[in-house]
Amino acid sequence: MKTIAIIPARGNSKRLPNKNLLLLGGIPLLVHSILFAQRSPSIIDEIYVTTDNAAIKKIALQYGARVIDRPAAISGDFEPTVTAIQHALDSIAEAVESVVVLQPTNPLRPEKLLKEAFEMFRMNDAESLFTVTRNHQKLGKISNNYFEPYNYKIGQRSQDLEPLYFENGLLYIAQAKLIREGKIFSENSLPYEVNHIFARVDIDIQEDLDYANFLIYNK
Repeated sequence: MKTIAIIPARGNSKRLPNKNLLLLGGIPLLVHSILFAQRSPSIIDEIYVTTDNAAIKKIALQYGARVIDRPAAISGDFEPTVTAIQHALDSIAEAVESVVVLQPTNPLRPEKLLKEAFEMFRMNDAESLFTVTRNHQKLGKISNNYFEPYNYKIGQRSQDLEPLYFENGLLYIAQAKLIREGKIFSENSLPYEVNHIFARVDIDIQEDLDYANFLIYNK
């Protein structure tokens, strides 16, 4: 039974056109996730890119990934990522036990992340695992033109906040059977905490890409 990596890389990006092909550290954004998976051959047996875009397909093949052609029907702006992952898994003939999902838009990952997260996944016989990062901000909402604190009381120190975490998108690991149910993670999934500057990089607009390039050339 194999463990595979699936990288969902849609071609039709609205806010940052062709973002999966834009250069980050001198190579296309997509390639960072391929190379990250390739550095763990003892864990990942095969690397797949699911895409609806010919240019992305060409780059993925050049860097040694296999490509699954994603149908237009599941390539729209509002289509959830799990649909593409599920289609990719169903397109693979070999028996797959677990899937590592790597989003190209979260390209910078700590070196030992996959090794340590996969070990936790295995040791706990988990249904799935996903990465989270602790939030240190004072959050609230605006209601009737007034600010209402959400995770703190006015005057409370930041260091005394109740710990809250956000899903950072760096890494997901799931049993294949869960994905076939239409889920990447569930209420039974294990959170794996990553408190690293890379965890806050999520490429959606040009400023995000500029910041990621800054980190690459200065770290």
